[in-house]
Amino acid sequence: MIQIKDKADCCGCTACASICPKDAITMEPDTLGFKYPKVDLSKCIDCGLCEKVCAFNDNYDKSLNLKEPEIYAARHKDIHEIETSRSGAAFIAISDHILENGGIVYGVGYKDHFKVAHKRATTKEERNEFKGSKYVQSDLDGIFRQVKEDLKQGNTVLFSGTPCQTAGLNSYIGKKLRENLVLVDIVCHGVPSPYIWRDYLAYIEKKYKNEVVKFDFRDKSRIGWSGHIESFVLNNGKKYEMNTYTTIFYKHIMLRRSCGICYFTNIKRPSDITLADFWGWEKVSKDFNKDNKGVSLILLNSQKGLELYRNIKESLHSLHVDINQAMQRNLMHPTNINNRNNRFVQMYKRFGYTYVHYKCVQWKLKNRISKLIKLY
Repeated sequence: MIQIKDKADCCGCTACASICPKDAITMEPDTLGFKYPKVDLSKCIDCGLCEKVCAFNDNYDKSLNLKEPEIYAARHKDIHEIETSRSGAAFIAISDHILENGGIVYGVGYKDHFKVAHKRATTKEERNEFKGSKYVQSDLDGIFRQVKEDLKQGNTVLFSGTPCQTAGLNSYIGKKLRENLVLVDIVCHGVPSPYIWRDYLAYIEKKYKNEVVKFDFRDKSRIGWSGHIESFVLNNGKKYEMNTYTTIFYKHIMLRRSCGICYFTNIKRPSDITLADFWGWEKVSKDFNKDNKGVSLILLNSQKGLELYRNIKESLHSLHVDINQAMQRNLMHPTNINNRNNRFVQMYKRFGYTYVHYKCVQWKLKNRISKLIKLY
């Protein structure tokens, strides 16, 4: 029976809850909305499957990995796809190929009122909701079982998510069904709190006395891909920019504890393909992203990833890249969790979102003043 004694030991992938034959495990949210398994002892038969399926450890499956990944800088040939995607729209090229061949795509979209969740798509229109960054841990309830059912029906399935999610799904699916499953992960900075995101949205709507109808975690329309501006549109049609959520995110103060010990921050990825923003693309070609609209980093980690890339490369402008030119921080080590994390959680629990909102703004100002004093 699975028991989480330290929150850092659980990434919340839902593999344990999904595999339980008696549905004895539910995923229950903590103070920040991060979900952890809770076992109903009256249903548990102590079969041990929940412990065996857990892939959040050093022993995650690497059996399909190439000795080293093959790496590319890439941009979609359709500029509209780049402009409406976070980076170079490599995911669109990959998922288009799956959909055009009758497959199914799972990615991160919204349900209810901007609740970040994994969803299933069988058309490009449905898939388009997965475009763009969403800096919140996604809700996976029921998704692993749905993926398994699709695979049992003989469908090709592409699942995209964080590396801990793809590792968990890979372990849950098993080798027999893995043949028709394509796993795509991202170079992840860490997953932020679902409840902080929910309350931030409510804060905006209360402040502007209007409902948010569109949100962009990284809007590149004004200053391009390399900047980080969050924007939102209200139902009166007005668009605003406000970077408080971004500030809290980059403080690493509301990330899941497991992100601080992530086992997947290396080049032995638990997926067929890894995607990321390609920071440092200038080392490869000074002209490749000269319009600053975005460029993807692609790591092909398995033979299946290589074969898929060969099928889509005609839709991409791409350059082969040496691994030393492509290394990102989160391909080398996990993100450091802010040492004020416990204090932040307690303040949020006691005083609510508005209090920690302004506290984080104050901390940001103090840091700026401190840096200016040192510089002076």
